[in-house]
Amino acid sequence: MFTGIIQALGQIRGMLPQGGDLRMIVAAGKLDLGDVQLGDSIAVSGACLTVVKLQRDAFAVDVSRETLDKTLLGQLRPGSPVNLEKALRLADRLGGHLVAGHVDGVGHIRDVSASGRSQVFAIAAPPDLLRYMAAKGSICVDGISLTINALHGDLFMLNIIPHTLAQTTAAQWRSGQAVNLEVDLVARYVERWVATDPGSGLKSEITGDSLAAKGFLV
Repeated sequence: MFTGIIQALGQIRGMLPQGGDLRMIVAAGKLDLGDVQLGDSIAVSGACLTVVKLQRDAFAVDVSRETLDKTLLGQLRPGSPVNLEKALRLADRLGGHLVAGHVDGVGHIRDVSASGRSQVFAIAAPPDLLRYMAAKGSICVDGISLTINALHGDLFMLNIIPHTLAQTTAAQWRSGQAVNLEVDLVARYVERWVATDPGSGLKSEITGDSLAAKGFLV
């Protein structure tokens, strides 16, 4: 589990094909690897990956065919920057939102514009992911916990402040670029609770009417 608060900018050092999948070597940048052990999880631009080899300033992860198909990791090259975050500990502050590191799909940046010292990004998302998004809700983009400002058709809007731009790959995002997306976990569970599967024999006590009565729907 992660928070979407990026701890360091890393860089791809090597991409080694291995029988249909990939071993990726990641230079850790300022990420402290002192407490990292083999088998630990590190989110690399939003994808939760398992450390299989450690060096003083780098780590290696194996990227499965499934992950290559669902994310943009396979499009990275040596020198590509990546957002890094070590797994959340129970005593850590939850500064962003709960992030699983399981990328749901890929979005595409449609437009980038300035708003004061911040940058506004309009990102197109697949229809099956848009249903989980809401204005002022949370979204994870390339591993970064961000707040959705507004929704317009197939677009969601982000306002990213200078600090976040300076600490993440967002400063390098450009129109036309693809990004990894993970929707809010809470939205998925609410959908599951509300849904009723006649064949399962289970009936949820949570309905659209009960949520509206408690002020969760408008």
